[in-house]
Amino acid sequence: MSSHDQKHLNPCPVILRPPVPHDGASIKDLVHQSRVLEPNSLYSYLLMCRHFADTCVVAEQEKTIEGFVTAYIPPHTPEVIFVWQVAVQPSMRGRGLGLAMLRALVERERSAAIRFLEASVTPSNVASQGLFRSFARSLHAKWEIQSFFGRELFSGEQHEPELLWRIGPFDFFTGGKP
Repeated sequence: MSSHDQKHLNPCPVILRPPVPHDGASIKDLVHQSRVLEPNSLYSYLLMCRHFADTCVVAEQEKTIEGFVTAYIPPHTPEVIFVWQVAVQPSMRGRGLGLAMLRALVERERSAAIRFLEASVTPSNVASQGLFRSFARSLHAKWEIQSFFGRELFSGEQHEPELLWRIGPFDFFTGGKP
């Protein structure tokens, strides 16, 4: 058996962890590679890694960032975690990594008050829609979709409207995992 076959049969495990500022550049690069997500400044990713590490997840394998979720708890809705961006390296897509990162995010001990996950998704982002449907199904949770930011709010940019996905409630923090 070749070493390539051995690696395929027993790949290095993916570690899901909170990000650190050192991850910011890799996260920005992954957004650029996605060709679907809207790129933001490196500074914004550094802030997410520093100020919101408890509500973000990176997937690391062999010291390489293979995926990430940036999220935060809106100030006036402590029962909601709002997912800002999710990305997975093209070579890792279709393996459930996005779903694993979302589940890790809501299962964290510090997320005990979280009962809903919200995210904004454009109508053409079929991959994200599939991910959030899978996430809801994995928790046996309901989801609803409503208007969030209309096209007119994007100041003449060619930008699709953003739809708000709301998933939940999930009540699995009473001692057991979903």
